Amino acid sequence: RRQEDALGRHILHPRQGYLPANAERRESVLQRKRQEYFGFIQQYYDSRNDEHHQDTYRQIQIDIPRMSPESLVLQPKVTEIHIDIPRTNPLIPLFQQASVQEIFERILFIWAIRHPASGYVQGINDLVTPFFVVYVFEYIEEEVENFDVSSLQEEALRNIEADSFWCMSKLLDGIQDNYTFAQPGIQRKVKALEELVSRIDESVHRHMQQYEVEYLQFAFRWMNNLLMRELPLRCTIRLARQSEPGLSQAIWLPDTRGGEGPSITTEKEKRERHAEPEGFSHFHLYVCAAFLVRWRKEILEERDFQ
Repeated sequence: RRQEDALGRHILHPRQGYLPANAERRESVLQRKRQEYFGFIQQYYDSRNDEHHQDTYRQIQIDIPRMSPESLVLQPKVTEIHIDIPRTNPLIPLFQQASVQEIFERILFIWAIRHPASGYVQGINDLVTPFFVVYVFEYIEEEVENFDVSSLQEEALRNIEADSFWCMSKLLDGIQDNYTFAQPGIQRKVKALEELVSRIDESVHRHMQQYEVEYLQFAFRWMNNLLMRELPLRCTIRLARQSEPGLSQAIWLPDTRGGEGPSITTEKEKRERHAEPEGFSHFHLYVCAAFLVRWRKEILEERDFQ
C-alpha cells in the first residue's frame, strides 16, 4: 500500500501543465490560481440558495447523506450536488468526513455555475477524487484512506481544494460534451467502443448482439465516470500513470500559461498538447475494451444479462 501511495505522488506531482515552464513564475502563478478559486467562492458560493441555482445545488446535495449515513448533521440538506457526493467512494472513510464533503460541494458548485452549458451532472463528483487524494498525499506520510483531513492546517486544506478544482476543470475541458444536453460525447464513445470490440473480439460482439445487449446499457457508466466507480481508487491513480504524458501533464493538470506573457512551449509540446484530449479518450476507450476481452469467457457463457 505504501508503494501505491507513493505512486500517487509520482503521477501528479509536481504540477506539470498546472504551472508555467518558467520556474521563476511558478510560485506566483500557483498562488494566483489559488486566490482566483477562492475569489469564485466569495463571489458565487453564497448564491447556492438562490432560486435560479436551486436545481444545481439540489443535485449536488442529495448524495451527501448517502456518503455518510451516520452524519445526522448533513441529513436536512436534501438538495442536488449532495446526491452524488456520498457516492464518491462510499467505502473509503476519507470521503465520509464532513470536511471533505464540504470541500467537494464547493468545488462542484463553483464548477457547475461557471459551466452553464452542462451544469452539474451526476458522476462529475467522481472526477475530483484522484486529484484530491494526490494533493492530500503532499501533506501526510500515512495511508490516505483513513486520514482525518480536519487535522491538516487550514492553509493546506485551502491549497488542496483549489488545486483539485483547477485539475478537475482541466480534465473536464476535454470531455465536457460528455455532460451537455443528450451527452453527445458519451454517445460517440459508446459507439466507438462497440466498433472497436467488433474488430478485436467478434465473438463477444456477436454474443451481445444475439442476446440484445446494448453497449449503452453497461458502457454509459464507464464513460460517464471514467471507470472511477468500477475500480479501487488506487487503480484509477495507476491508470493515470499509464496514460502519461498526456493525462498527467496536460489533461489532469491545468495549464495556466495563457495571458501570462510569451509562451516558451516548444513546437513539439504544442503538438502533443493539441493531441492529448483525443489521446486520453482513446486510452480510456481501449481500457474499456480490455475489460470485455479480459472477461470474455464469462460473457460468452452468459445467457441472461438482466
